[in-house]
Amino acid sequence: MIYFKFPFDEKLYSTDENFPVNSIKFHSFNNTENIEIAGKVVEKDLSEFQNVKISSEILPKDETRFVAENKEEYLQKLEEVIEIIKENDLPKLVLSRRKIFTDFTEIDLKESFNNLCRNYPNAFKYIFFDSKTSWMGAFSEVLGKFNKSTHEFETMSIAGTIPVAEEWTEKEIEEQKPVSSYIRNILEKYNGSNSIQESGTYDHISGNIKHLKTDFKIKINPEDLDSIIRELHPTPAVCGIPKDFCKEKIEKIEKFPRELYAGYIKIETEDYIQYFVNLRCSRLYKNSVHLFVGGGITAQSNPEKEWNETELKSEAVLKNLVIIH
Repeated sequence: MIYFKFPFDEKLYSTDENFPVNSIKFHSFNNTENIEIAGKVVEKDLSEFQNVKISSEILPKDETRFVAENKEEYLQKLEEVIEIIKENDLPKLVLSRRKIFTDFTEIDLKESFNNLCRNYPNAFKYIFFDSKTSWMGAFSEVLGKFNKSTHEFETMSIAGTIPVAEEWTEKEIEEQKPVSSYIRNILEKYNGSNSIQESGTYDHISGNIKHLKTDFKIKINPEDLDSIIRELHPTPAVCGIPKDFCKEKIEKIEKFPRELYAGYIKIETEDYIQYFVNLRCSRLYKNSVHLFVGGGITAQSNPEKEWNETELKSEAVLKNLVIIH
């Protein structure tokens, strides 16, 4: 079962399994794991949701025996990544980690999801659970949005992360530029540079942090949609540049597989096909919560600052959890 809200939309959605379609699909970061959700996307009554009995008893038990990296371990990996970036003259490589939270007896899943919805109005918010796995998240990065009537395709480049009250530095500005170039170069292949509508770069606020963001819009042939998504994913915002080289390094350096983190969620409705990057997210267990966080590393990165950025990002889900000790 899945419940979700689109950005800037107070309506609650789920799926009606009486329809023989799979309108929602989770793709893992490395595309080796996919989860299809049966049914057509339908609006749900908010009051009906309040009466739904969702207990953390439905969650599987954590039997992974994963032990999260401590600060010292992560700083060491960051130094290693910065060295790889300098040796290979890379614009950016994204390193991630898990933060594992176990200090609770039970989680109020419904109220935790409600908190995410209240605190992140401009994000895609979801809670998903079945007999094998359960995930929850709130994030703003759109991998793609396709209008079935007009054939317009929209995407965005988001990079750089700092607390809302701070000012941008050269590091964040330089981190965002190659992300925009990467997207621009892909879109030009499908409809030429003259037809791309590109916004200026501006601040995108998400809870207690902000990013640099640029929007793109282009008209495409519907048959090109799958190819564009394949080329865009994983974007430099979650992987790095060049994509294949960075992906290979990520799989060798990171302590744990990313699973659905930094993958994407495809949602098809009557009017649109939308793809959201699964970023500020967590995997939920009866006895633990695995929070997935990361950051874009460049040659100018400061390991201590990068660690602090991941701590800040982990709060996106953690501070919204309603827990019972």
